[in-house]
Amino acid sequence: MKSYSFRTIIEKDGKQYHGFVPALLGCHTYGKTIEDTKKNLNEAIEGYLLSCAKHGDVIPSDNGLQSIETVSIPIFSAGKRVYA
Repeated sequence: MKSYSFRTIIEKDGKQYHGFVPALLGCHTYGKTIEDTKKNLNEAIEGYLLSCAKHGDVIPSDNGLQSIETVSIPIFSAGKRVYA
């Protein structure tokens, strides 16, 4: 049995949590709690990989880099440009 590792992202979405796998196009799920969302993500990933295997598709690899970019933009106040 082969093991795979994928980055997952879980975000608050209203009263629920939205989870997805950037490397697996269309692999999204929801849950009432973070724990539910993690469980649902594991099931979604397993289903995605089984579908790839069944159809002879290549299983994507997660080669993405995690990066957070900070960007400064001008703020307009009373018609004047102000930098925060």
